[in-house]
Amino acid sequence: SYSFCTLLTSIINMTDLKCSTTKTVPVPGGQTPGTSGLRKKTRAFMEPNFLENFIQSAFNTLIETKVPIEGGTLVVSGDGRYFNKEAIQTIIKMSFANGVGHILVGKDGLLSTPAVSAVIRTRKEKPFGGFILSASHNPGGIDEDFGIKYNCENGGPASEEFTKLIYEHSKKISFYNYIDDFPHIDIHTCGETRFSVNRKPAKVSVIDPTNCHVDVLKRCFDFNAIKKFISRKDFSMVYDSMCGVQGPYARKIFVEEFGLDESVLLNGEPKEDFGGPSSAHHGHADPNLTHARALVEKMGLTSTGAPLPGVDVSKVPSFGAAADGDADRNMILGSQFFVSPSDSLAVIAANADAIPYFKRAGGLKGCARSMPTSSALDVVAKEKGIPLFETPTGWKYFGSLMDTAEYVPFLCGEESFGTGSDHVREKDGMWAVLAWLQILAVQNPDESKPLRTVRDIVVDHWRKYGRHYYARYDYEGMSKPLSEKVMSTMGDNAVENSKRDEIECADSFSYQDPVDKEAPLAKNQGMRFLFKDGCRVVFRLSGTGVSGATIRLYLEKYTKDEKEMLNDPFEAVKGLAKKAMEFSKMAEIFNEDKNDDTGRCGLKSEDGICIPSVIT
Repeated sequence: SYSFCTLLTSIINMTDLKCSTTKTVPVPGGQTPGTSGLRKKTRAFMEPNFLENFIQSAFNTLIETKVPIEGGTLVVSGDGRYFNKEAIQTIIKMSFANGVGHILVGKDGLLSTPAVSAVIRTRKEKPFGGFILSASHNPGGIDEDFGIKYNCENGGPASEEFTKLIYEHSKKISFYNYIDDFPHIDIHTCGETRFSVNRKPAKVSVIDPTNCHVDVLKRCFDFNAIKKFISRKDFSMVYDSMCGVQGPYARKIFVEEFGLDESVLLNGEPKEDFGGPSSAHHGHADPNLTHARALVEKMGLTSTGAPLPGVDVSKVPSFGAAADGDADRNMILGSQFFVSPSDSLAVIAANADAIPYFKRAGGLKGCARSMPTSSALDVVAKEKGIPLFETPTGWKYFGSLMDTAEYVPFLCGEESFGTGSDHVREKDGMWAVLAWLQILAVQNPDESKPLRTVRDIVVDHWRKYGRHYYARYDYEGMSKPLSEKVMSTMGDNAVENSKRDEIECADSFSYQDPVDKEAPLAKNQGMRFLFKDGCRVVFRLSGTGVSGATIRLYLEKYTKDEKEMLNDPFEAVKGLAKKAMEFSKMAEIFNEDKNDDTGRCGLKSEDGICIPSVIT
């Protein structure tokens, strides 16, 4: 049980463990962290010295930047994907060899990404940081993806300057520190293992993975009010953990705290392959309409978010939600109703006073969204007089804002199903779900009256603020040189495109941190085409893939006409998609050559639009 871990202490009775160094050579080209750490195929991480090189490069960076690692506390855990447990053992040995005194590991090696942030921020040992073993929403397995990233002392992802230093160290690394005769640590039982390294005390603590995070969430929300609301006879819900790390957290909150039956949980057992090919989501633990098939079907929807025909609506749950592999993302659904991540963020902002964490502090003081995320949040922020920031994609860009007192409490989110606040320094899938349940509870104070549903809340929001139709087209596994050519072509033509009658601005997005003035200017963060009527087209090269390049195309159409608010979102933005093809010259560029060794080239078209791999 994750909830009742027995505390056991073992002392390794042996001679003092000695550190040694192992010679190595750099991985060709170095190891470049992307938007969320280093991600590669699992087999690449399993290659000799690949993982070791990256970890030592991180420690070398910590030493260079004068982080107090000597005798300090470090968190090491992940989302449970294949190679997670083996990597943890390696990192433990290297950490002690580099001077760490105490390591915190979640039971079975499991800690969700937001839970790692909570552990770093709230544990009495005050960890100086943590390694998160995850490739987030990417599939897991020996032939799939693995990843690792470093989070700093505030619980948030390392800065771009820090990850660049890791990369520089990875290009010149010649040895790594290790302890050859270090014992295998039992990470399946909560407790402590103590020993001596170079005549200094050291220990590994295996902790309940849910406690810190759930405690933080209890300070954000009124659990009693939510429990009372979800016990209504006319309310039902289902939660899909997609065989990722969220399973223990979902059981802890929905079953143990709220008293719901286990039947509300889908795919609640963490698996190394996230369920693999035999699961409804084919092992792709990504909470969207395309991949979360079991949940989407149960909520009476098609993969495009349209109502499934012939469904008995009385049997469809009132509320549905899902998490990705490392539990930092979320998807919110009502009965036969899909809430886009951008709308979800805006609705939470509009109803912020329903959330105790915000209300206690006198309301929201600041909010932010990534540049590709729709501007639905902007309209709410303007109406409420809340400072709003537009950042590049990557949760690390919200960190300095969340650490600034005048903007706290703070709300932020990304179109890629990420939502959160300053309670931790990561996006938090469970936080978003509880925010929605809290809003529903506040809007349904009288059980004798008809249930105000997810759909009711969102449609009323559109009527007040207008609707931002939104879609994202992903072109995955594409040729890297040709993908870069697509982006550079748009950059070269930006001035010319800005002269079009309907275009207000066409530019390459750059960002200067408004708090940390010493932070370097973040350049080339995506091409923006801003229309005079409020529509937007955005192109961006993704930094979360492991093979080939992924071009993401974001389409946004704004309307305040109530007669136009209930149309199909994917149909609503098709006209913008055609314009995007004109701006980018994608069809011509990708079809001008054969596949190369970095990815595919050919793209089929339909109705003048290059057909994407995934639409969300």
